[in-house]
Amino acid sequence: MKSNALNFSGGPGALPETVLEQTREAIAAVPETGISVLGMSHRSDWFRSILNEAEQNVRALLGLSDDYAVTFQQGGSSLQFATIPMNFAGNGFAPPEYVSSGYWSGRATAEAARVSERKVAWDGHTTGYRELPALDKLDISRSAAYLHHVSNETVEGLQFPVWQGSTQVPLIADMSSDFLSKAFRPDGYSMIYAHAQKNLGPAGVTVAIIKRSLLERIPDGLPAILDFRTHVSHGSNYNTPPVFAIYVLTLITRWLRFDIGGLQAMQGINERKARRLYDTLDALEGAVTIHADRRWRSQMNVSFTFGDARLDDAFVTMASEQGIVGLEGHRSIGGLRASLYNAVTEQAVDILANALMEFGLRQV
Repeated sequence: MKSNALNFSGGPGALPETVLEQTREAIAAVPETGISVLGMSHRSDWFRSILNEAEQNVRALLGLSDDYAVTFQQGGSSLQFATIPMNFAGNGFAPPEYVSSGYWSGRATAEAARVSERKVAWDGHTTGYRELPALDKLDISRSAAYLHHVSNETVEGLQFPVWQGSTQVPLIADMSSDFLSKAFRPDGYSMIYAHAQKNLGPAGVTVAIIKRSLLERIPDGLPAILDFRTHVSHGSNYNTPPVFAIYVLTLITRWLRFDIGGLQAMQGINERKARRLYDTLDALEGAVTIHADRRWRSQMNVSFTFGDARLDDAFVTMASEQGIVGLEGHRSIGGLRASLYNAVTEQAVDILANALMEFGLRQV
């Protein structure tokens, strides 16, 4: 099996083989245009059709109503960390509140403080970011501008369950690492955003889905490119957008809709992959420690360690000899991490699980 198919990197992540094949062809020439996707004009009729299809695919996969605007922006989630409070904090509301549940939500919380006053509704630092709170149990101000959380912490391997309730203030979610990995109802959220390089394609584009009623809160006077209304009114084509990244995102959403069969089917695949890997790690109890509390284990990112950096390095070396790549843990906590994004196949997870069992049994 090609190492691309055994890519467990935390990001940029694996891409479906069929999407890679179409992308290779499009780099030479998009079939319907005869021009390389890398040289296509963002003002062309072809790219307008791609933008339209990308939006329609996202809407169809989520069952998204017209109450929400769908935009494709640049700058990754890191830019959203600052842009969100620029757009939605203030205006007579109490400070926005943030759930700080891991590395990336910590980054979002810190960045928001550069822009506006904000409060921390919950902080998992004292327990080493091994658990998550129940969102509906948080003590937040009824007049808070919004509540922000990261739905899946890629570094620590923590994931909130599907949110089906409601919060007393607008709920904003960074879903960068589990967007379109499972079925959920979007109507409990006022904003969802996700950068591409996990489940949506190469880095360069960020999907931002915003409830239109929330847009009414935006103050005048923001720089145009940082005002969400600009991207909505210009159909994600205000300045030169990342044409290539949006094209690949369109291919992936086609794959999800028509090859996989939608998010319910994708969810089933992801549940089986996660169960296979966690069952293997649990069977190696004593040799392996999983970072996340069992209740909050992520289906997308599995962070674990053999308890010794030398053993972790030895497993990475052994795995690489079998074509398995991307297992190094994040620099903030070390250890190992296997990311099970949508394009990682069940066959690939079987190969990883077998390698873990072979190596782990030597350590017990």
